[in-house]
Amino acid sequence: MTKRAVVTGIGVVTPVGNSLEEFWNNLAGGVSGVGPITRFDTEGYDSKIAAEVKNFNPTDFIDRKEARRMDRFTHYALAATAMAVEHAGLNMDKINRDRAAVILGSGVGGLETLEDQHRVLMQRGPGRISPFFIPMMISNMGAGQVAIRYGLRGCNVTTTSACASSNNAIGDAFKLIQYGQADIVISGGSEAPITPLAVAGFCSMKALSTRNHEPSLASRPFDSGRDGFVIGEGAVILVLEEMEHALARGAEILAEITGYGASCDAYHITAPDPEGAGAALAMRMALADSGIAPEAVDYINAHGTSTPLGDKLETLAIKEVFGDHAHRLAVSSTKSMTGHLLGAAGGLEAAVCVLVISRGFIPPTINLTAPDPECDLDYVPNTGRKADVKVALSNSFGFGGHNATLVFERFTPERKG
Repeated sequence: MTKRAVVTGIGVVTPVGNSLEEFWNNLAGGVSGVGPITRFDTEGYDSKIAAEVKNFNPTDFIDRKEARRMDRFTHYALAATAMAVEHAGLNMDKINRDRAAVILGSGVGGLETLEDQHRVLMQRGPGRISPFFIPMMISNMGAGQVAIRYGLRGCNVTTTSACASSNNAIGDAFKLIQYGQADIVISGGSEAPITPLAVAGFCSMKALSTRNHEPSLASRPFDSGRDGFVIGEGAVILVLEEMEHALARGAEILAEITGYGASCDAYHITAPDPEGAGAALAMRMALADSGIAPEAVDYINAHGTSTPLGDKLETLAIKEVFGDHAHRLAVSSTKSMTGHLLGAAGGLEAAVCVLVISRGFIPPTINLTAPDPECDLDYVPNTGRKADVKVALSNSFGFGGHNATLVFERFTPERKG
C-alpha cells in the first residue's frame, strides 16, 4: 500500500515578499514585483528589467562568515527552508533524521559565483581563486547546505531540468514518501540568475521582455502584447510529510499532493512542441497518477511565461487534455507578478496551488488587457477571485523539452487513491 504525502509548511524568498503573508497578500492583490535591474549596470542590454528579491539579508538566517562562503541561491534556499520548517511546526530534535530527505531544484546554481571568480581569474590569476569557489557554485549545494544545517541524512538530490526543475524535485519528493522511503522531504527550488552573463545570454536569445519603460507591465501572459519573459529570482520551499507522520504530531495539513507527471517534447532545445503534445502528456500522466478525472480540476497554475509561443501552446495543451472543461476551470499565471524564477518557478507555483486550496482564493493574471485570440481560457484577468478549489494543477515546462505537472488536492483523511 502506498503512503500519502501532505504539505505542512511553506517558506518563501520572492520578488513579491519574503514572508508567507506578504507573498500571498501581494499575489492576491495583483502586485507586480518587476522593476529596473539594480544588481549591475544594464547599459547595452536590450532588457533592463527583472523581478529581484528585495529587502533580504542573508545574515538574518545564516552566520555572517558562513554566508560569505555561499552563493546567493544557497542563501535563498536556507532562508526559505528555515521559514518552511517554522511554518510546519517541526521540532528537528524529534524527527528521525535518517528518514528526512532534501530534494531541491535549481537550473543554474551558483552562476553569480562563477562570474565573480572568472573575473578574479582574468584579473588576478589562478592563485587568487577562492578555495570555496567550487562548493559555492555547484547546483547541488543548496540541498547540501540545507541537509548540513538540519542534520538530515536521508536522500539528498538536486534536479536540474531548466524551468521544470522544481516541479521535478517536488514530484520526486512525493514519490519518495509514497514509496515509504522518507517521512519528511524538504523540497522546492532556489535560483539566483540575475547576473550580467545570464541576462546577456537571454537577451541574445531574444527571450526577455524589452518593455523597459513599463517594468510592472512587462510580464503579461496570454496577452497579445506579450514580448518575452521577465527574469526573476528567489526560493520557495515546501515541507512534505507522510500523512500519518504529520497527523501523529498534530500538524496542520495545508493540502495533499496526489499526482505527478513528467515528459519530454523531444523536439527542440528551446521551442515547445508545436502541438503541445509533451505538455499534454505530462498533465495526463499527473491526472492518471492522482486517479482523478480531468473534470475534477478546479484551477491550473499555468507555466504562463509571457512568451509568444509558450502561452499559446500551453493553452492548446490544456484544451487537448480537458476538452470542454478547459473553459470551465480557472487558469492563472502568477509569473505576471513574480517574473520567471527559472528553476525555482515550480516551487513558487506549487506553493500558490497549496494556498489557493487552503485559502479559497485564486490570484490573477495581471496585465491581461488585450487577450490573444488563441489564448481563450479563463485566465482570472487582472483581479483575483474567491473560489472553492478542491483540486489544483501546477505546470512547469523547460528548455530541452522538459515538462512536469503536479496535482494538489484538499486534504481529506478518507481519500481513496
